[in-house]
Amino acid sequence: MKISARNVLEGKVQNVIMGAVNAQVTLILAGGEHIVSVITNSSIDSLGLVEGKTAYAIIKANEVIVGKGVDGAKLSARNV
Repeated sequence: MKISARNVLEGKVQNVIMGAVNAQVTLILAGGEHIVSVITNSSIDSLGLVEGKTAYAIIKANEVIVGKGVDGAKLSARNV
């Protein structure tokens, strides 16, 4: 697969929590960091995501928030 995104992180699926329409996927990176993503149930099926499978988190640059002095700030972003 060719993509232009530079933020591609490899990890292993820790768990998949299925909901009515979407699922929450937790990916563990080599350094032990966790990435949690919400994707559609149909994407879970088409990607074959199951616990222990290698997968990639692809993060678009415009989805990253950079801040200074945000400790204790009320943010809706989960990626802090």
